[in-house]
Amino acid sequence: MNNLQTIIILDHGSQYTQLIARKVRELNVYCEIHPYNHPPQFNDNIAGVILSGSPFSVNDPESPKPDLWFKGKIPVLGICYGAQYMVSAFGGKVQRSVTREYGRAIITSADNTCKLLRGITIGSQVWASHGDTIESMPEGYKVICSTSSVRYAGYKIDGEDTYAIQFHPEVHHSVEGKKLLENFLVLVCGCRQNWTSDNFVTTAVRDLKVKIGTDRVVLGLSGGVDSSVAAMLLNSAIGSNLHCIFVDNGLLRKYEYESVLSSYRGMGLNVKGVDAKQMFYTALQGITDPESKRKAIGKTFIDVFDSEASQIQDVKWLAQGTIYPDVIESCSVKGPSATIKSHHNVGGLPDYMKLQIVEPLRLLFKDEVRRVGKVLGLKDELLLRHPFPGPGLAIRILSDVTEEKVRILQEVDNIFIEGLKREGLYNKVWQAGAMLLPVQSVGVMGDERTYENVVALRAVESVDGMTADWSHLPYEFLAEVSNNIINNVRGVNRVCYDISSKPPATIEWE
Repeated sequence: MNNLQTIIILDHGSQYTQLIARKVRELNVYCEIHPYNHPPQFNDNIAGVILSGSPFSVNDPESPKPDLWFKGKIPVLGICYGAQYMVSAFGGKVQRSVTREYGRAIITSADNTCKLLRGITIGSQVWASHGDTIESMPEGYKVICSTSSVRYAGYKIDGEDTYAIQFHPEVHHSVEGKKLLENFLVLVCGCRQNWTSDNFVTTAVRDLKVKIGTDRVVLGLSGGVDSSVAAMLLNSAIGSNLHCIFVDNGLLRKYEYESVLSSYRGMGLNVKGVDAKQMFYTALQGITDPESKRKAIGKTFIDVFDSEASQIQDVKWLAQGTIYPDVIESCSVKGPSATIKSHHNVGGLPDYMKLQIVEPLRLLFKDEVRRVGKVLGLKDELLLRHPFPGPGLAIRILSDVTEEKVRILQEVDNIFIEGLKREGLYNKVWQAGAMLLPVQSVGVMGDERTYENVVALRAVESVDGMTADWSHLPYEFLAEVSNNIINNVRGVNRVCYDISSKPPATIEWE
C-alpha cells in the first residue's frame, strides 16, 4: 500500500486532528497523521498537506514551528493555527483578538471562483475556536472569505495552491465543512477518491500473500471487532497457515468464551481455545492499582500465549489487531506519549518471542475496520459488538480482583447488555458495561437489613471513542434493569447510572 495517493496531516497538538483524518477518509482519500516535528519523507504519492490547529498561540515561544519547505511545491491547507502560522512566519501579523471567536460563526462573504470555496454559500455556519486572529497579511496573500467578526477568515497565496482558513471544517457544526474539504482534496490536490473498503481488502490480501508467503502466523483473538477482522483478512490471504489462539482469562463477559469460540469456528478459522482463568486470577491477587492490573494481565497473557504458540511448528509471524488510533496515540507532537495504556497493541515483544509482527489493520480507524469486516462477510454478532477493554472486567472492578467479584459483575453486565439488545437499544449505543464499586451500602430486602455492593452502569454514544457523551437511555428501561439486577444478582443492593461525558471523564473507570 506504499503507492497510495496520500494527504499528509501535520499535527500541532489539536484536539481535532484525528477528526480531520476521519473526514478525509470518509471522502475516500487516504491520509496519514504525523507530528509536525517528525514529518514523513515526501515522495510523488503525496498529493497535499493539511496543517492542523493547535492549543498554542503562534506568538508563544514554545509554539510548534513546522518547516514549510514544501509550501508552493504541493497543495497546502492551513486550518486555524496552520493558517495563522503561515501568516506569522512569512511577514504578517497575528495577535490576540479583541473579539475572540469560539463556537458558531457565519460566512458573510466568500469568493466562489476560488477552488476551495466552490459551492460554499454565504450565510453558511462554521465552527471557530481561536483566541488569536490575523491582523495583517504578507504580500501576495488574498482574502477569500470572511465572517461577521473576522475579516481574514480564509485566504489564498497568489501563484501557489496554498489555502488557509481560521475555522474548523472537520467538525459537525461547520455545515459545509465536508464540501470545503472535498474541494481541497479533489479540485486542488486532484485526489481520485479511491480509498474504499473493497479496494483495501483486495490490496491488503494481495500484499499479505506477498509479505508472508507460505510462513505460519499466530494471532491472539480477543472476541473484539479488531482482532476478528484481522483474522478474517489474514485467513483470506493465507488460509490454514493462520493459527488463532483465544484465551479465556476469566475476565470476559458471561458466556462470551463459549459463544465467541463457536462463532470463530463457524467462520472457518483455525482456532484453539485455552482456559487460563486460574492463572490470571492468581496473577491479579491483591492488586488494586489499574496500571498494575494491566501489566499483570499483559504478562500473564504473554506467558500463556507464548506457551501455546511454541507448540505450533515453524511460526514466523505474530499478527496483531493494531488500528490507526493505537499508532497515532503512541506518539505526540512532543514525542512519545507520557502514558500509553499497557494493553495497547503498539509496542515491542519480549526478546524471547522471536517473531516478526504483521498488523493488517494499522492503517484503519475503527469505523473503517467495521466496513472492511462487512466486505469480508463478518457476522453482525461480532461486527457490531461494543468495544471491550483489553484487560476485560479487571478494570471494571474498582478494587482487587477475585473470582467472586468477577461472577457478580458478569451477572450484572449480562442483565444490562441483554436488556439493551431486547429493547433495541444495543446498536444505538457505542459502548456499555457495568462497574463494581469498592463501596457497600445499606439496603432492605424483605424484612432484613442488607449491606451489599454498589454497581454503576455506563453507556455512551460516540463515533470512535475519542470523545463520548452519555447515552440518554429511557428511564423506564433503567428502572427495569436496576430492578432485575437487585432481584437476581446476589451481593448487589444498589444500582447507579453514570452521566459523565468524555472529556472530562473517560469511558472506563480505570
